[in-house]
Amino acid sequence: MVKFILPEEVLPLRSLMLRNGKPFEACIFEGDNSYDTFHLGYLADNRIRSVATFMRNDFFPEDGEGYQLRGMATHPDFGGRGYGAALINFAIDYLKEYNTDYLWCNARSTAAPFYKKIGFISESPEFDIPGIGFHYEMRLKLK
Repeated sequence: MVKFILPEEVLPLRSLMLRNGKPFEACIFEGDNSYDTFHLGYLADNRIRSVATFMRNDFFPEDGEGYQLRGMATHPDFGGRGYGAALINFAIDYLKEYNTDYLWCNARSTAAPFYKKIGFISESPEFDIPGIGFHYEMRLKLK
């Protein structure tokens, strides 16, 4: 089940999956508490198994209003069950209701096939985010 969650509820999975176990304080993103940011969690057995954050960010300003997907993570024991896709599909429906033009992300290179399956397209050559790994800029048009 997908639901809106609090910013602090994304931190355990961000730490575990995206920041190599760093303290939660090191896993807070600028904008996590902004009024136009929202966080989603996928709950199974009443526990959060997958998380994603969506922040207003017009990275492609010529294409209108955009949102950035950040900090998407699924617990390793629950990967491949469609939880991440459910979060993104929920966000897509939600953002379309507010006439958002596109959703974009810096996708880890290993996750790029997952995003392509949902309909994202690559907008950049592969690049390195030091200390985090290789990524692609990817975008999904919502209109």
